[in-house]
Amino acid sequence: MADYEIRQKVVDRKQPVVQEISELLKDASSAVLVSYIGIPVDLDTQLRKELREANISYKVYKNSMIRLAAEGTPFEKLAGDLKGSTALAVSKEDATAPARIIDEYSKKAPMLQLKAGVVEGDYYDTEGIIKIAKIPGRNELLSRLLGSLQSPVANFARVIKQIAEKDGEAVPAEAAAAAE
Repeated sequence: MADYEIRQKVVDRKQPVVQEISELLKDASSAVLVSYIGIPVDLDTQLRKELREANISYKVYKNSMIRLAAEGTPFEKLAGDLKGSTALAVSKEDATAPARIIDEYSKKAPMLQLKAGVVEGDYYDTEGIIKIAKIPGRNELLSRLLGSLQSPVANFARVIKQIAEKDGEAVPAEAAAAAE
């Protein structure tokens, strides 16, 4: 068998894996590289379960496969960090969730380390991705925003009610209609 034929067979075997990674990265809001060597099996199982529940794809791939799949995408910036054992965590929904969840588990298993990531098209090194991990999730941020928006309206309603109770009389119909 010629060298060309052997290389072609190797490429043919790698193509489905590269395609799988490409599909993961397509329309992804974030991808995080993780060093996972030495993590206890029970913690790894818990981590994978929590990531799955958050709709995050987490899988170990060869660095060369990730590099090939990321070519021509915003995730290509991760190529310099594809060294050693690497797991890839990808989210299409909550951009900060992979970093946040993995960072939380790294406190239980220090050998689990964030290497780098791309979040909403921007590259972050280890320090940057750890800072991203500290950002609250989308739902929590929306809850905070809603609370901030509701607070002035609720305060205004309380003041109007207190004024009405203080005077001991009902609020005139025109004032009630204007308050709405």
